[in-house]
Amino acid sequence: MAFLADVLSRVKPSATIQMTQKARELKASGVDVISLSVGEPDFDTPEHIKQAGIDAINRNETRYPPVSGIVPLREAIAKKFKRDNGLDYKPSQTIVATGGKHILYNALLATLNPGDEVVITRPYWVSYPEMVGLCGGTAVFADTRMEEGFKLQPAELERVLTPKTKWIILNSPSNPSGAAYSRSEMKALTDVLLRYPDVHVLTDDIYEHLTYGDFEFVTPAQVEPALYERTLTMNGVSKGYAMTGWRIGFAAGPETLIKAMDFVQGQQTSGATTVAQWAAVAALEGPQDHIARFRKAFQARRDLVVSMLNQAKGLSCPTPEGAFYVYPSCAELIGRRTEGGKVIETDEDFVTELLMAEGVAAVHGSAFGLGPNLRISYATSDTVLEEACRRIQRFCGSLR
Repeated sequence: MAFLADVLSRVKPSATIQMTQKARELKASGVDVISLSVGEPDFDTPEHIKQAGIDAINRNETRYPPVSGIVPLREAIAKKFKRDNGLDYKPSQTIVATGGKHILYNALLATLNPGDEVVITRPYWVSYPEMVGLCGGTAVFADTRMEEGFKLQPAELERVLTPKTKWIILNSPSNPSGAAYSRSEMKALTDVLLRYPDVHVLTDDIYEHLTYGDFEFVTPAQVEPALYERTLTMNGVSKGYAMTGWRIGFAAGPETLIKAMDFVQGQQTSGATTVAQWAAVAALEGPQDHIARFRKAFQARRDLVVSMLNQAKGLSCPTPEGAFYVYPSCAELIGRRTEGGKVIETDEDFVTELLMAEGVAAVHGSAFGLGPNLRISYATSDTVLEEACRRIQRFCGSLR
């Protein structure tokens, strides 16, 4: 009798975590490594949020919280959705979990039966298909093209929907591409979904606050109110508030679904860390001025990286609307050789040889379901990004 569960054979490890760990190990061994593989803001958590956590400790807010979250946070979440997205949710329609990933997993675990399909847009965040598999569902992929900004087109969405489709996961702005849907682009997709009343929408809006220029963020239930009752709108404080390690995600949706997720979470982890929840209250209800500062810095970094990568021989890098990633194509470099004679046969070869030759860690696009590309995070300083891009230019120029 096998000891480990069969389901593990259907799940791949996270490529982003693997590459980040590899970069850490090389750095610890003395190698000069620049890691552009991690999806984490380099800014500190704003002071008023940190102080709220400290105050919570000093008030002895250290007991078990309710499974779905403390009341002040659920109230703050409902206010946030009204203020930022024009969505009316009661606190009882909200839930708090240990990060956005936990929200997604609980929703899938609470709803998927064997044979149920979940539509996932390629390129995708690496965890989506693995979570679907762990929860007993079947991932179905909808393809995008770089020429269309890595955005799902209505005809492609229509092609992949079947009577077995239970969910579609929509991530805007996207990890890994940074692509974000305008109101008209989102409306074109929701128009399709209106014709499929059994399909539910699971949004990943974690990068909501990180859009650039005049781009206006929208979320599906906001664009099409008729989808309100079959949409779970997920968000969190990790990216827009530089609170990745606090591990707080949240969502709002139909009460029947929220209660089912509460049931799952109650037997799984119970409530998220109490101190972190009080800090999240301060994040959602306190000053928001840091967001403009984050945006300004990230936009400048985006423009720097896009410009420098497009000057690298053989790379083609579109300009994304949001998040803090770029997703350049290295298609022109497939088949080239390194100075050591290694043939670059795949995008994974490209990022591996880049790390070995120049000490720059990126993640291969095939890990996100679409290559030959690579994901580069620009969530670090201008100085570091300039040096990393110079190294990438040098590496690309060395290939023959």
